[in-house]
Amino acid sequence: MLLKIALLLIAASLLCRWAIGQWPWQLAKAGTEGERKRKHARAVLGVGARADRAEILAAHKLVLTRVHPDRGGSAAKVHEANEARDLLLAALGEPPARIASRDDGDAGG
Repeated sequence: MLLKIALLLIAASLLCRWAIGQWPWQLAKAGTEGERKRKHARAVLGVGARADRAEILAAHKLVLTRVHPDRGGSAAKVHEANEARDLLLAALGEPPARIASRDDGDAGG
């Protein structure tokens, strides 16, 4: 009985590798790694798991006011906040935010 289970697991692993191109344990690790990155990004911006685009952008703007180098922060923290914003927007299926598409609509003139 134990031999049959072992053979079935081996066959399922080989089938997974053949069909998808990755071993089952690689698929499981990739899924948890992506979720870990999204969780860290939500913690950096201080948003919940169900945050929408507007909440993510508002939280990003707030974080930037706190960590900007002109206010005593660091460029690394700004970079981390930008990456968190882009990752969470990508998870929503949204395009990354652009600096030129500000909400104030001011074209500099």
